[in-house]
Amino acid sequence: MLKTLGEENSILNKFVAELRDRDIQKEPMRFRYNLERIGEIMAYEISKSLNYTRKTVETPLGEAEMSLPGDEVVLAAILRSGLPMHNGFLRFFDTSESAFVAAYRHYSKDGSFKIDIESLTSPALAGKTLIIIDPMLATGASIEVAYKNLVMTGGEPDRIHLATVIASEDGVDYVRRHFPPQITTLWTAAVDAELTVKSYIVPGIGDTGDLAFGEKI
Repeated sequence: MLKTLGEENSILNKFVAELRDRDIQKEPMRFRYNLERIGEIMAYEISKSLNYTRKTVETPLGEAEMSLPGDEVVLAAILRSGLPMHNGFLRFFDTSESAFVAAYRHYSKDGSFKIDIESLTSPALAGKTLIIIDPMLATGASIEVAYKNLVMTGGEPDRIHLATVIASEDGVDYVRRHFPPQITTLWTAAVDAELTVKSYIVPGIGDTGDLAFGEKI
């Protein structure tokens, strides 16, 4: 299932526009903060899809019946660009566990690439709701490799949410083909049509990791 939040008018689109703006991108702190705010908005939207249970809360003056989320949530950030969004998610899912995946593209001379996992830490995932956070969904290969390695480490989750700011049309199609459709929802702010020969999204944003934390060597 695809949820494109930017199709509806909301303050989300202002934050995405600032991420895309090459002049505003010169301010790394503002860039990171916009990613965090988008993470907060997506966390709120995803929270609506969780399972809820009725609980009684004791107030100073009596009892209140409340409907509260019952799912165990694990937030999995793809390093390093996923860290600011992860911080935003944590403000809403403040009791969740976290996983971290360091993945990178290893390019060949012909321009093709494979995804290498440098490190991965994860709690148990079986029976839980897994939210994988990566701001850019280009080909979809990175998030699939991350998911498979998370499952090998922590087990099969009951539910999968993929949270991204910009997705390509190719990436969306890839997710539909390679993730279990009955338990997977892809959340994005916008879907862009084009990928370059090096699989960068156009118009996209650029390299979110470099823009948030500085250029890598």
